[in-house]
Amino acid sequence: MPTSNQPRRTLLLTGASRGIGHATVKRFSAAGWRVITCSRHPFPENCPWEAGPEDHIQVDLADPENTEAAIAETKRRLNGELHALVNNAAISPKADGGKRLGSIETSRDDWHHVFQVNFFAPIMLARGLLDELQAAKGSVVNVTSIAGSRVHPFAGAAYGTSKAALAALTREMAADFGARGIRVNAIAPGEIDTAMLSPGTDKIVENIPLHRLGTPDEVAKIIYVLCTDTASYVNGAEIHINGGQHV
Repeated sequence: MPTSNQPRRTLLLTGASRGIGHATVKRFSAAGWRVITCSRHPFPENCPWEAGPEDHIQVDLADPENTEAAIAETKRRLNGELHALVNNAAISPKADGGKRLGSIETSRDDWHHVFQVNFFAPIMLARGLLDELQAAKGSVVNVTSIAGSRVHPFAGAAYGTSKAALAALTREMAADFGARGIRVNAIAPGEIDTAMLSPGTDKIVENIPLHRLGTPDEVAKIIYVLCTDTASYVNGAEIHINGGQHV
């Protein structure tokens, strides 16, 4: 826990309500961090973590104007410093019956919607909070995906290409933000046991060297490390968290 000579550190996390985001809230909160969460939904009354509405910002990341308003609200709630930004929120539209949307079937509206949430919102947030990140010599973690480097049997074309773009953006941000003392890295999860998993995932697990799904906490632990002094010289990396699926 923070002491009197160690100010409490603050994390801004998008996509906090379930899965990897939920586990990340618990991991950072347990280490004494203040966690400000962002979601399309208002703060739930039965929220499983201790922080209240004062540490929750309702925002639709698909709406650029609403995202800008959320940035302004975040700056108002911060004490001039942001120690970590984790861009975890993402959407992956499906066809009827939950089937994969390929590049031919994906509508233009879906392409725009996915890229606004998965790609443009992360750079909007990081740029909008640049001064606060610089003041804290903070860290940015972009959550990409194994689907960003290969065609995935369930993740659609818009999702996969948005994650590939986010991986490239991470590299560019690491070069640009690094000069300001801000580290920018990415994590690329594979098959993690969350609500996003599609039927048939068990067949993929057969080809993973560890022969199991990952857990949200296993991902959250790596996010935490990337935001602490343990990773003080890690910048521009994309960490694969997939049990060896990519090999």
